[in-house]
Amino acid sequence: MTENWSLYHPEIPEFLCRLAETPPMARLRQVGMNCGCEYTSFPRFRHLPSYSRYDHSLGVGLIVWHFTGDAAQAAAGLLHDVATPVFAHTVDFLQGDHLHQEATEGPTAALISASEEIRTVLNAHSIAVEDVWDYHRYPIADNDPPGLSADRLEYTLGNLVNYGFASSELAAALYADLTVVENEQGAPELAFSTPERAAEFALASLKTSRVYVADEDRFAMQALADLLRDAVNRQVLTEDDLYRTESFVIQKLEADPASARQWRRFRRFCRVERSAERPENGLWFRIPAKLRYIDPLVAGLGRVSRLDAGVRQAQEAFLATDFACWIGVPEETAGEND
Repeated sequence: MTENWSLYHPEIPEFLCRLAETPPMARLRQVGMNCGCEYTSFPRFRHLPSYSRYDHSLGVGLIVWHFTGDAAQAAAGLLHDVATPVFAHTVDFLQGDHLHQEATEGPTAALISASEEIRTVLNAHSIAVEDVWDYHRYPIADNDPPGLSADRLEYTLGNLVNYGFASSELAAALYADLTVVENEQGAPELAFSTPERAAEFALASLKTSRVYVADEDRFAMQALADLLRDAVNRQVLTEDDLYRTESFVIQKLEADPASARQWRRFRRFCRVERSAERPENGLWFRIPAKLRYIDPLVAGLGRVSRLDAGVRQAQEAFLATDFACWIGVPEETAGEND
């Protein structure tokens, strides 16, 4: 998804280039945005173009730079996912935090502080290390949902194109309509200049939101989390391994006979069934999900949901998503034998 970088800003500033080249950031080239789902055989995920946390992070940094011109804020945006583990939010499932998806952010400050390469770049540009630890402090980089921030904007535009929900031309048109306004709390926030583009973006973003909570997505992430937990418990993997690369972890899984069987089974998953009651056989989960949506501002007019009934109804329908049923695969699909 590197093609979006030129959309966000005409060129990559030298300090962002240097930060992106540091080893902690370079690791993110081998951490995907789809949380391991892309390794399954689910039709929704199996043929996706590559989209990494590195692609996303540099995109966030560029968006922040484009709208603020502030090096510290842009660096914080670039570095916000530097501590993301392999398979990303799947590790939130592993740690029991998948409804908040914040547990994996914990090591960020320590990792940045421990990196001589990152500190060297920051010092060369007179940026204090403590000014980039927490991108939540910068409203353009991140804000409370359902506001629009650089982080949400990047992964939404990136996934709209990646999933085939929107063309690159539409993504560019949406981006070109953005400006910065003061929100209800008096903080700066990305906003659309026209109600039409705001509504178009809000409705399109719900398409990606539905993917994030789809049965296939939730099932795959829980199944992979259980696989990783078993590997850690049996000392096939260490906790530190989860903060390396996906290729490294997969190689270790494939080197252990039991983990290799489970990984091959995971790769074969291609269809999820639903059941009101938990079937006796097979692999089944009942998993709620974090319902993420965006209700962007329109400059001078307020939130688009207050201006457009269709947007408001679509958001309400999404927020009413029911996770009460069991999702899973029957015994013959869930079996570990090749």
